[in-house]
Amino acid sequence: MTTAASPRYTGKRHRLAKPELLAPAGNLEKLKFAVHYGADAVYIGGQKYGLRSGAGNFTFEEMKEGVEFAARYGAKVFVATNIYAHNEDIAGLEDYLRHLQEAGIAAIIAADPVIIETAQRVAPKLEVHLSTQQSTLNWQAVKFWKDEGLPRVVLAREVSLEEIAQIKANVDIEIEAFIHGAMCSSFSGRCVLSNHFTDRDSNRGGCSQSCRWKYDIFEEDKPMFGTEEDKFTMGSKDLCMLADIPDLIEAGIDSFKIEGRMKSVHYVATVVNAYRQAIDSYMADPEHYELKQEWLDDINKAANRPLNSGFFYDTPGPEDHIYEPEEKPAPYDFAGVVLSYDASTGLAVVQQRNHFKPGQEVEFFGPKGTFFKQIVGPITDEKGILLEAARHPLQTIVFKTDYAVQPMDMMRKRVRL
Repeated sequence: MTTAASPRYTGKRHRLAKPELLAPAGNLEKLKFAVHYGADAVYIGGQKYGLRSGAGNFTFEEMKEGVEFAARYGAKVFVATNIYAHNEDIAGLEDYLRHLQEAGIAAIIAADPVIIETAQRVAPKLEVHLSTQQSTLNWQAVKFWKDEGLPRVVLAREVSLEEIAQIKANVDIEIEAFIHGAMCSSFSGRCVLSNHFTDRDSNRGGCSQSCRWKYDIFEEDKPMFGTEEDKFTMGSKDLCMLADIPDLIEAGIDSFKIEGRMKSVHYVATVVNAYRQAIDSYMADPEHYELKQEWLDDINKAANRPLNSGFFYDTPGPEDHIYEPEEKPAPYDFAGVVLSYDASTGLAVVQQRNHFKPGQEVEFFGPKGTFFKQIVGPITDEKGILLEAARHPLQTIVFKTDYAVQPMDMMRKRVRL
């Protein structure tokens, strides 16, 4: 049982205000799934000025479509403009920010003062949220940015819950904090390993994740380790605060941010769905809130790395890093997404996302309560031709489901280890 008086956090408790659930969206499809599965807001990247140049990213037309879709659910869209700009990056900045405002974007996430000042000057309808790249750790720094006209600060990942509560006690401003996803081995993303090793600038969107590579130790050009298994990484375990939702809410965090614009549609939908249920359950009845095992199970079905609680309760130690070859905690693959369902026949039309075939056990889940397992029976293509397996990406497959499903429900399968 997890209650409002969770013993892990003993600091000052604040108002019970329902936090925003903020999800990543690397492309338009991910945006739609994030919102459909319960995100109150999503953050995306445009074609310039963002730190995920490898994500699908959005054109202005896609932004407009995303904003319109989100608005139907009462959700907002933010755009990451969080690079540290060099001289050559400044050309075109004013026009870019004006286009974001015209597209209906609610806010930008920025770190560079020139981007912040320019947005305030040329696109005043855009809120400016301070990026975690500014490594903001204390309430005086937060107050500085409030005095500069910013309504929200995204804190550094290295801030504890005790420090967050102190910030909220001293500054009346929205606080956003990462509560799930990858952690950077450097200080809130301020890394230059990628620059030196690959000539890809981490702070202009080109990080090659050098901390995840395998390393060896040498002494006078002689390797100290002899086998591939002995090599180590510098990577951190991923952050997961699902078990600590009461503490996060009562510390006064206004926006719960999930990392992962490069992650899959399945990852985004699964993680958002789990946090949405936990937040809503706690807010409905804090005194009798109970952390459900199925929420944790779902997170583990989408996890890419082992999980921990980051800096929220203490400083991470060796046990919070991945030095040895990591065990994959997610033995599930995203197998398909429901396109439609005919209640009179029990037939579901599913778009294939990974190979599956009759006789396999699959699991359906969705944001409106869909959750069941079944063995796949006979499958056909959309013309009714019987198939031995669903082999082709995005192939339309038709088969009976044991229970009713809805469009945008997902189907996954257990991976044979």
